Amino acid sequence: MQILDTLRIDTRLRVAHGVSWLTAQSGDHPSRLLHWPWRENPYPTYRRLREQGPVVSSRLPFRTATTRAAVDQVLRSRDFGVEPPGDLELPEQFNAVELSFLQMDPPDHTRLRTLARPAFSPRRMAEYRTEIEKITAELLDTALARGEFDLMRDFAQPLPITVISRLLGVPERDNADFVRIGYVIGGALDGAGSARHLREIRDATAELDLLFERLMAERRTNPRGDVVSTLVKQSDDGELTAAELGSMCRLLLLAGFETTVNLIGNGVMALLRHREQWERLVADPELATGAVEEVLRFDSPVQLTGRWARRDTEVEGVRVRTGEQVICLIGSANRDPGHFGDPDRFDITRSDSAEHLAFSGGAHYCLGAPLARLEGEIAFRALAQRAPGLRPTAMPTRRGTLTVRSLSAFPVTAGRR
Repeated sequence: MQILDTLRIDTRLRVAHGVSWLTAQSGDHPSRLLHWPWRENPYPTYRRLREQGPVVSSRLPFRTATTRAAVDQVLRSRDFGVEPPGDLELPEQFNAVELSFLQMDPPDHTRLRTLARPAFSPRRMAEYRTEIEKITAELLDTALARGEFDLMRDFAQPLPITVISRLLGVPERDNADFVRIGYVIGGALDGAGSARHLREIRDATAELDLLFERLMAERRTNPRGDVVSTLVKQSDDGELTAAELGSMCRLLLLAGFETTVNLIGNGVMALLRHREQWERLVADPELATGAVEEVLRFDSPVQLTGRWARRDTEVEGVRVRTGEQVICLIGSANRDPGHFGDPDRFDITRSDSAEHLAFSGGAHYCLGAPLARLEGEIAFRALAQRAPGLRPTAMPTRRGTLTVRSLSAFPVTAGRR
């Protein structure tokens, strides 16, 4: 990146940051979600936004869908899409990583999603269960032998990265690189914060592409039963272009990593902060399935997603014009008292928790949702059975991201009952 480009990008980002900070200070609640301290705990801001209505305007160039009904409508409606309308191009800081069909509307979205779907079929989930249970047990053997460990570093991060790596066919030697790269690319979902950050994202993406190119070359000469082997064959058969193959591998890695890491981290934090719920799970580990759904509702790993209006329409009686961007606040929808009774109460036996929108909705409903649910269920059950005295030893550290709500560190001890 040239010096003049760096200065140009940094100047524009500083101006944008300053404008949004001023609007946040003036009481513009959508703007406040972009800044600390509101970003650290967005739920009070979500409540104030819901009180303003189902679709709230901002002084910045977007609107927010705040209630469950409004978010659900936008996600499902054909009046909205994920691609910017017409000739509008997003600034480079918001377009740093290409993530396959996640960023596409039909028909390309439909074609590529159909090619990826078999990896997450019910039959495959049944096959993965034994492998996930084995990986979980091995990680806990090591962590619990130490007594004190970091839940994120020693369990929540290596579990899903090991699972998705084996699913894709990535050699174990690359796992550490995948964790590091996935962490950088996951942070890119908020957009780059500086020219340096943009360069880090692009460098990480290039490094990831090289890892996948090496793996694809190996699978062309030595195909196996993994996902990359299947995708390589589809590419060779003309169903995927080389660029589509690379971006799909990027997406599958990120989607298989970020959501589950944060489901486990946010979930264990919620369970230990609501000790009676942890004790319920310890007494009956079969409640792990319900615990997964309640964590997804209560502290969603993905807090928001964006859509663009393709035509003039209405959302819950509020007019939205062609070309307007609507930010769907998933975290707000999942705490909407108009849908969930006493929504700020964490209860793993809640009967309607699975009505959350944590995996989005409509055509872009998360393809990897069954895998994330399965990993979360196995992880919560194993922790309750093998570490019933689990307790924090320090405050968890939260990442500074908005789109992805996650922890970077969470020191715990196996403790004693």
